[in-house]
Amino acid sequence: MIQLKKSKIPRIEENLIPINLSDETMQERKAKLLSKMKKSSYEALIIYADLEHGSNFEYLTGFLPRFEEALLVIKVSGESHLVLGNENLNKADKARLPAKAVHLPHFSLPNQPMDPEKNLKEAFLACDLPSHGKVGLVGWKNFTSQTEDNRSLFDLPYFIVETLFKMFPSVTFSNATALFIGEEGVRTTNNANEFAHYEFGAALAGNCMLETMNRIEIGKTEMELATSLSALGQSHNVVTILASGERFVKANLYPTHKQIQLGERLALTTGYKGGLQSRSGYAVARQEELPKGEQDYLERIAIPYFKAVKTWLESIKIGMKGQELYQAIEAVLPKKTYGWHLNPGHLTADEEWLSSPVYPESTELSVTFYSPSSSARGLIFESKSWSIQTEMLASST
Repeated sequence: MIQLKKSKIPRIEENLIPINLSDETMQERKAKLLSKMKKSSYEALIIYADLEHGSNFEYLTGFLPRFEEALLVIKVSGESHLVLGNENLNKADKARLPAKAVHLPHFSLPNQPMDPEKNLKEAFLACDLPSHGKVGLVGWKNFTSQTEDNRSLFDLPYFIVETLFKMFPSVTFSNATALFIGEEGVRTTNNANEFAHYEFGAALAGNCMLETMNRIEIGKTEMELATSLSALGQSHNVVTILASGERFVKANLYPTHKQIQLGERLALTTGYKGGLQSRSGYAVARQEELPKGEQDYLERIAIPYFKAVKTWLESIKIGMKGQELYQAIEAVLPKKTYGWHLNPGHLTADEEWLSSPVYPESTELSVTFYSPSSSARGLIFESKSWSIQTEMLASST
């Protein structure tokens, strides 16, 4: 029987120190990708990046192009070129893999200087791309449609794809994002150094969430509380949420000056590279303070959800297929009843959502075990970078 009881407050983790990715790890990442390229007969990959869609690029280079765009061109031989705008050109010699720099002002912010004038065709010629064979285009999305040719769907900007198709009519271009985030993608497994690297962000997110929850008081504003959802100057990989009452009023996504009221719904989210924390509930101290018509929240939502967390942690095992985990959650928290509509689990590392091995027909396996934990938003389990979460519709919470 699951019962509501008081528990000890978790402790804040102190003296968090980031663990950098080692040179050996970065070399291993490149070697893994080159092996996948050779196995799939790719002569070269063209990897696109902007701030929101740059993690496949960052996986090899160690940096995001921030407010600019960028390309990493890597050939199966290992020879690499970085096509960069005005304000990232100075990052080429700082990158974590040896690469020749190609300046392309087109990737800069609007109305910045375009000199020396060089068009995209000249940039690609400087990268010495193959004129035949198979070349992969990598954006950020591994399309999984059941009705289209997913390898012919490209999420790179049109002017890049159009130029490539015109320049290299004898080349077979294919969406190669699966090499990074597909079932056997290089980014779906982590070594010990990578786990330690990502643990910093996971612990930091946990600290921020715990501190913020401990500061919740009636009358405080969303913005006042949200100050502790950020820490140590680290960049978030998710929109910071601290919302009370009705959400998305006038399309606003961010904390406001609105004061917390007794009995209101509360939603909190923060995340960094390596981990995301999310909580949702009510601004109450006891069950009697829940809104009228929602006083069965514990029995109707919270306890069944907790049971799903418990079931999941007790069910997960090395070698488990994604479909088995999906079915385990469906059995105790039926989708039709509780209204969750996303995957009950997904991969995470540098970004909030990498891809997901947890879906009805998934044969993707968990192959290693690392540090299970839980959150009120969902279930966290890292195996092949697995972050397993059960999402629920707002109308169900």
